[in-house]
Amino acid sequence: MTLEYEVLGWPPDGPKLRLDHERFSYAGKFVMTNTGKAVARDGDEAVDAEVVETRTGSDRDWLELDDVVAAIAFNEDRTDAATLWLRYVTVARDRRGEGIGPQLCSLVRDRALERGYDRLRIAVNNPFAYEALYRAGFGYTGETTGIAELVLEYPRPTDERGSDTETNGAVERYQNGLAEFRDRDLSVEEEAFLESRAGNEPPSCAMSMDSDGKRDRDGDRDEDGDGDRDEDGNRNGSPDRPRST
Repeated sequence: MTLEYEVLGWPPDGPKLRLDHERFSYAGKFVMTNTGKAVARDGDEAVDAEVVETRTGSDRDWLELDDVVAAIAFNEDRTDAATLWLRYVTVARDRRGEGIGPQLCSLVRDRALERGYDRLRIAVNNPFAYEALYRAGFGYTGETTGIAELVLEYPRPTDERGSDTETNGAVERYQNGLAEFRDRDLSVEEEAFLESRAGNEPPSCAMSMDSDGKRDRDGDRDEDGDGDRDEDGNRNGSPDRPRST
């Protein structure tokens, strides 16, 4: 079966997306119309563009898509209109571990650049999300939020020499982020994950999406998760994550 990856709308006029609270983390965060939305869906049928276009906030603007397996909500930085923040990334509990999260982040990344954004950012609070965003081409900035989330951005930050392509610099930046997590209370799974990454180079970046946003469900799989898990195995960051200021 083919997975369909789609951007349903852009901020500040995104659609309200109804997700199953039992299947998706952050389901309640996708009802806001001030965030853009992107989804991964089972099947080949594209969402009707007329259904996606929403402006009034009325009940008829709800999107209920039974075949959604992942979703992202995103909006512009409060002070920099050229920066787009990925606010919430969620993958259906029964579809985690297939690499869907990084692929959907890659779609939003590519479409945002086409739309004229210069930079994308996200804050994460666990090593699984950190790894997933690295797979989508993001890199650790060295910054943290007020609630101890690590900030990553695309394009990956450069070091003082002006390049993050130097192997030593890229590895150091990646490992510095992992080290931030090692000082925290971790689950057994997180401890094992961090141990497995000790001294490693950053993971390779996921390929750009095809123009039609499709990927075979039997394509490359992400052995480590989809970036929406924390110590409880179900989140990629705090629901109250602040915007960059």
